[in-house]
This record gives sequence, C-alpha cells and structure tokens, in this order.
Amino acid sequence: MNLITGAAGHLGNVLARELLIRGQPVRGLILPGEDTTSLEGLDIELVEGNVLDLPSLVRAMQGVEVVFHMAALVSIVEDNAPLLYKVNVEGTRNVIEAARQCGVRRLVYTSSIHAITRPPDGVTIDESLPFDPHNPAGAYDRTKAAASLAVLEAAQAGLDTVIVCPTGVLGPYDFRRSEMGEMVLTWMKRSIGIVINGFFDFVDVRDVAAGHILAAEKGQTGETYILGGERISVTQIQQLVQQAAGIRTPAVNIPMRLALFAARFAEIYYRVTKTRPRFTRYSLETLVSNSEISSAKASTHLGYKARRLSESLADTVAWWLQNRKRVKATVRIR
Repeated sequence: MNLITGAAGHLGNVLARELLIRGQPVRGLILPGEDTTSLEGLDIELVEGNVLDLPSLVRAMQGVEVVFHMAALVSIVEDNAPLLYKVNVEGTRNVIEAARQCGVRRLVYTSSIHAITRPPDGVTIDESLPFDPHNPAGAYDRTKAAASLAVLEAAQAGLDTVIVCPTGVLGPYDFRRSEMGEMVLTWMKRSIGIVINGFFDFVDVRDVAAGHILAAEKGQTGETYILGGERISVTQIQQLVQQAAGIRTPAVNIPMRLALFAARFAEIYYRVTKTRPRFTRYSLETLVSNSEISSAKASTHLGYKARRLSESLADTVAWWLQNRKRVKATVRIR
C-alpha cells in the first residue's frame, strides 16, 4: 500500500493517478472536510488526518509500505512564516515519527528546488549543494530546507528515506489553481496580457509524479534527486500558451525593476483585501535568480526524464478549456 499525504493537491492527485496506472494500491491522506474534487472517480482509499496530529498519521500508515509525503503549505509571502514552520517542519517530523512507529519500508519526501541554497550565476544547481534553512529569500525556502534536513537526519538514524526536489511545477489536473495555473488562465483570455520577463526551470507535474515513483523504486537511501524540466522565459511560456489556445493577443512587458517596486504595494493590497497573491517580491526575485538547474543525477540513477514544455503547456491548455468553469481558486496545498 502507498500512502500519499496531501493527496488532493496538484501533485498529490497526479501521483495517485500515476500509481493507479501502474496497478498499485493508493491511500490518500486528506484534511477533515477537505475538497476532494481532484480525486473524484479514482479508485483510492481516503482517510482523514493532519500532519500536525501524530495519532492520525499513525492510523493512516497502518499496513503502508511506502509513504509519499507531499502535504505542505506553499506561500510566496512572509506573513505566513509561523504557520509554514508548523506545517512544513513540525508536520514532516510527525510523518517521520509515524513512519518509524508503523514500520514503513520507505519514505519519499517532496522537498523543493527552493530548499537548496541559491548559488550565484554561473554555478549549476545540483544535489552537491546543501539545503539552506537560513535562506533569506523566503520562509517557504527555509521551512522546506529545515524539513529536508530532518529527513536526512532520519535516514542517518536508520529510516529508509529519499528526497526529491521538483523545480517549478505546472500541468493538467490543477484543481487548486496554482500560481502557474492562474498565469496560464490569464494568458488564455482574449485581452492584453502582462509579462514580467525572467527565466526559471519548469517541469510537467506528470513527470514529477513519475519521478517520485522512480525514487521510491530505485532511489538510494539518504539521497536527494532534483526533478527538473526546461529552463524557459516567461515570455516564451505566454507565447506557447496562446499558440495552444489558438489566440494571439498583445502583451505588455513590465521591466523587472518596475515590477519589484510595484510588488511592495501589491503585497500590502493582498494583505488588506485578504486576496490570494498574484505576484510578490519573492516570486519576482525567483525569476531573476540563478535557474541553471541539473537533473542529471535523477536521469542517470533513476531513469528520470521530462517532456518538452510545449507538449506540457498544450495539454494544460486543453485541460483548462474543459475544466476552468468548475475549478475555484484556493490556497494551494501541494
């Protein structure tokens, strides 16, 4: 039996689909009362629990061989730092303890490329770089790094663990309307678009899910594997989305310096109106940071590979055309 924490999230529901395709049984951990639209029609067992509630994790892990721990709080603002720490760090420690108590064979932890220290331009980001729990870039980065270090400590103490670090995830089955999903939807409209130029490494959610399964099957205990895709500019993504949607509208390119200045006021607006952030200084700085990322280790040792983003974005647009009217924006839980 495989247990997925955060099963109703974007990556969680896609991993469930990939496991089912392979004929593997799946149990999904969901929050009490959580929206499970993303899991409708899937032959999986759902159990309610919370990563902050150790007894509920122990109950969920009964008879489980492999735990895919991907339940996490994602935030691009600093306001949520205390909650981020509780969910991402303390929650992961609870998952580790429950796995020990239940004799789980292997724990696969979903970290993030943002948990790894950000080196200067010219230095390739790979698994030789350490996790940085003091990263000044943002609370999300710090908490994912701290959680990753806890998983490595568990491996040294005898628990069979593997860590995977996805880059920027996008793709179909985005029932929680991720930040990238919102951008794709914006560019699918027949209106003037806004583009803030920058680059990052993006990867299809289906390839990340397949990478998790490969890590569970072939990963070495205590090792970390980066699951990346393709380094691409925001402008190129916008063009590929419009090509797939069969539309062509003008786009206003906002200089990064102006965008960073506007982000200060945008964050105040999001805080006052209690609306979901669309862009912040953190997200903008990510687009201008070093994004030369290597997935060579995962490719060599796991057999991991990622599809072209042109294919991924075409599938994403097709999925949104069928589902955008029934998917509401929510706080994203991976």
